[in-house]
Order: sequence, then C-alpha cells, then structure tokens
Amino acid sequence: MSEVFAHDAPGPHLIRGGRLETDTARLFAPDPEVAAEGQVPRDEPGWIVPLSTWKTSRATLRRHHHPVAVLLEPDADLRELADADGTLDPSGIAFIAVDFPIYTDGRGYSLAQLLRTRYQWQGELRAVGDVMIDTIHYQARVGFDSFLVKPGHDPHKALAAFNTFTVHYQKTYPAPAAA
Repeated sequence: MSEVFAHDAPGPHLIRGGRLETDTARLFAPDPEVAAEGQVPRDEPGWIVPLSTWKTSRATLRRHHHPVAVLLEPDADLRELADADGTLDPSGIAFIAVDFPIYTDGRGYSLAQLLRTRYQWQGELRAVGDVMIDTIHYQARVGFDSFLVKPGHDPHKALAAFNTFTVHYQKTYPAPAAA
C-alpha cells in the first residue's frame, strides 16, 4: 500500500472541486495482532479505512456519526465494496480513495471507470499515491474528482495541468457536479 498522504508534508496537496485544500484525512491501520473483525477507527471525521476493514465492519461503520473513506488497492475486487445484492450503497462512505502505488500502474483507472459506470458511484473519488502533475488530467477523464498530489510535485502546477489538453479523442466518464 502506498504510504503517500499529503499530511506527510505541510501545505495544500489535495485538489478537490478545482481548488487546493489541506488534506486532513488519516489512514486507519488495524492491529495485525488482533482479529480484524471489529477493529474500527473512533467515530470522528477524517478516517480512511482499508477495504478489508470496510468489508468486515461495514455495519458498524455505517452506524458511525462520521462517515469513513474506503481505500482501494489497485487489485481490489469491487464486489467486496458492494453490498450482498451487488449494489454500492453510499451510506457511511465519505469518499472512495484509489491507490496508485506507481504512476505506471493503470489498474486504478479501470477501478474508477467501473465505479462510475457499473456501480453508479456518485460520491467523491480520490486518486492517492503516485499522483503526479502528468497523471491527474487522465485520472479526471475516468472519473476522479479529487487528487492527493504526491509530495515534491507543485500542487499549483498540478491544478494548471487540467487545462493542458483542449481536444480529446477518447470517451470520458462524467464526474458528479461539485456541490
């Protein structure tokens, strides 16, 4: 799992809604010495849980006052995120984060496209990990609407990268309108 989160370095590294923000999310890491089922973060804002935690504790997490984000690794099986009937109920999910461990790993693009089309995910979809100036335009084209820019990359240049291309030959997947 990529360990690159904006809080590792000071400053605004999160692009959301066309603006730079400071990332306040933090990753919940279950204790490997304890049974996974039932391990959940405190009921407070800003938690990101791995898919395995969501899978074993979704009922508990949905009862929390503060929704959690769910982190998907590039090899995630989206059926594990969905409910038993195959639908993706957004209850209790603040956003879905997809990890790009290295920029050449394109599986996150497929996950985004499937989340937006097959699973009808209308909430925030965040690219995390090796998210660079050169990749965010393409990530937006498949449905990502927030981006945790890799430390060391100028977030202002990353924001400007959305205007790099004016003509597109491939289909795009609409992201929900900013609230």
